[in-house]
Amino acid sequence: MDRMRIIGGRVLLPEGLETVDLLLEDGRIAGIGDAGLRGSVFDARGLLVLPGIVDIHGDAFERQFQPRPGVDFPADIALADTEAQLLSNGITTAFHGVTLSWEPGLRSLDSWRALLTAMEARRWTCDMRVHLRWEAYNLDALETALADIEAHRVHLVAFNDHTPSILHKLEDPVAGAKYSDRAGMKLEDFRALADGIASRAAEVPASQARIAAAARAAGIPMASHDDATVPTRTAFREYGARICEFPMAEEVGKAARAAGDWVVMGSPNVVRGRSHLGWASAARLAEAGICSVLSSDYFYPTMLRAALILSARGVLDLGQAWPLISANPAHAAGLFDRGVISSSKRADLIILDSDMPQVVATFAEGRAGFLTQSGAKRLRGESKTV
Repeated sequence: MDRMRIIGGRVLLPEGLETVDLLLEDGRIAGIGDAGLRGSVFDARGLLVLPGIVDIHGDAFERQFQPRPGVDFPADIALADTEAQLLSNGITTAFHGVTLSWEPGLRSLDSWRALLTAMEARRWTCDMRVHLRWEAYNLDALETALADIEAHRVHLVAFNDHTPSILHKLEDPVAGAKYSDRAGMKLEDFRALADGIASRAAEVPASQARIAAAARAAGIPMASHDDATVPTRTAFREYGARICEFPMAEEVGKAARAAGDWVVMGSPNVVRGRSHLGWASAARLAEAGICSVLSSDYFYPTMLRAALILSARGVLDLGQAWPLISANPAHAAGLFDRGVISSSKRADLIILDSDMPQVVATFAEGRAGFLTQSGAKRLRGESKTV
């Protein structure tokens, strides 16, 4: 039996912070307050013990797959480096926002297949899952997407439609080069491809309906991405999509919350103090109860920092801010076995030096996935006494 005792830390329980010992056994939280006398020991005195972070939408992994335009690396190497980044930032469950697009290269069908194969090839310490960002015009990949949803290779589906924006940006050679370079094509060839894709607009609604039906049948949660209007959000809710990702206007997010939907915004928005696109302030919407989930979006280190920043602002305390990156995203994704420190839940924990702030240790399903040098010094092998 795998057994670990975490002693002396200030633990964030559902009731609030409490100095209490924890017992982890076989990947679960087996004891709170009575950690017993046997097992390895992590001395958490002077540190915070927090629920592991659940990232419902992150695409920073793309930079490991393609660190420069046209420079690609194998999926196994990219995922290994991504996992190291996740665990060092306290993320114990990560939904990789994998865009399945009509674009060649990084977001292509071949890349999709390579990533899924690499994820399934081994057991990872971080619970890495697939967030299928279905591009509305990617009609040629529809049958593959449906088959992967049915086979439960997908854990969350989001409806994306970046094609109109891409077509607009292709009018500018500089802006268009971003997309053609990522696809490994000449700009004029990419423009011709995009025009051909756009000509199939009449087929898009039926394909989205099929994706939604497949997700419902598989019991997979759904999200809509970048909703611009309340009617757009309403239409996706009717598909069964109860997650509203990055609403483009505050009234959209407010209407979504009023309807009982989860509203996701990016942690970078909180850390930077503004949206990089000029949209609503995530911090203000979180404090108003409109934003209920924060994701890494495109930069993993911001999740932990965002929760600490919110608690420091004074409107939310740590017990109210932390669920935005733990319990709430877990529940939005249908994962009720994690996100809180409670008996029988998964032993996904962060040991944090809040003064720095610095993740000292990350435990994923009871296993030490990350340790700093100071964290390693606090870890002792099995003994009968503390």
